[in-house]
Amino acid sequence: MAKIKDDALSVSERKAVFEKMRKVCLAFPDAKETITWGSPHYRINDKIFAGIGDEKGKLTVGFKLEMDHAHAIVQDDRFWPSPYVGKHGWVTTAVGPKTNWKQIQAFVAESYGLIAPRAKRTVRKAASKPAKKRASR
Repeated sequence: MAKIKDDALSVSERKAVFEKMRKVCLAFPDAKETITWGSPHYRINDKIFAGIGDEKGKLTVGFKLEMDHAHAIVQDDRFWPSPYVGKHGWVTTAVGPKTNWKQIQAFVAESYGLIAPRAKRTVRKAASKPAKKRASR
């Protein structure tokens, strides 16, 4: 689980939020959950497309959006550029029992759509490289 306790959410509420995020993210083809920086992150191949964790005492989720969408959405006080990667279109929002999960699902779907093609291209490129032959002795 995440490192910092969010006093606004009970343990059961936090668990329910983690489960909702897991359900949203693992619904995508080839998605998997990893623990990265102490919190669950969701990947397609080895590329992160969403994550959930604590930021400044709040339970938050992060996802990547098209740059124009990211710039527009952070005008809403509920959203802000993600630390370190916000300049690349990553956005963060606090989540809890009253979160609009249909909206989060749409944002995560956009993120998956942005990340999945790159991740699959990387795998295809690696698979198409010929294996190096070992020198015989």
